Amino acid sequence: MIGLYHPGDSLLHRAPALLKLALLSLVIGVAVVLREPWQLGVVLAFGALLAASARLPFVGLWRQVAPVLWVLLIAVPLQLIFGDWVTAALMAGRLIIAVFFAALFTMTTTVSAVLDACVSLLRPFRRWVDAERIGLLLALTIRSIPVIADIVSEVMEARRARGTQGSLQSLAVPVIVRSLQNAEALGDALIARGFDD
Repeated sequence: MIGLYHPGDSLLHRAPALLKLALLSLVIGVAVVLREPWQLGVVLAFGALLAASARLPFVGLWRQVAPVLWVLLIAVPLQLIFGDWVTAALMAGRLIIAVFFAALFTMTTTVSAVLDACVSLLRPFRRWVDAERIGLLLALTIRSIPVIADIVSEVMEARRARGTQGSLQSLAVPVIVRSLQNAEALGDALIARGFDD
């Protein structure tokens, strides 16, 4: 889900991240309250119109929604066995709506805007939490995901070159060592900038 922002100048792209987050929560809340499958269809159609107005690529949206379909392949038949088709359709529709609208949010909102929104939300609680430090923690976490993915990819390529593809140890040990080295370098950089308390 990281780095899926699709640049654009639509109204959805320009809307503040906090407003989009509030609307995402509202849409999911409405989907939970609705009791008819056709009503969920209307919500999905609204989402499709938003995606079209923002000129979001279908492939990008599909990549985020598709993994949910695997869950539904198991959950829907079970719901049909123990319930009825309406309950199964509502459950599937709600899950697809939640993931689809979350995809709209991530594809139209930069990571920095999301972090700024999180810091803004935490500011009223500054007596108990340091909003800026939590924002920094989120930024570092988000940045670490592609770094670790790159490390895993490089180690897998090296394993293929050595012919040790079947060994879990030949993957885990180098990934852990290189991740720790990266974390240590990051820690040194933070200490150098005064984040050592």
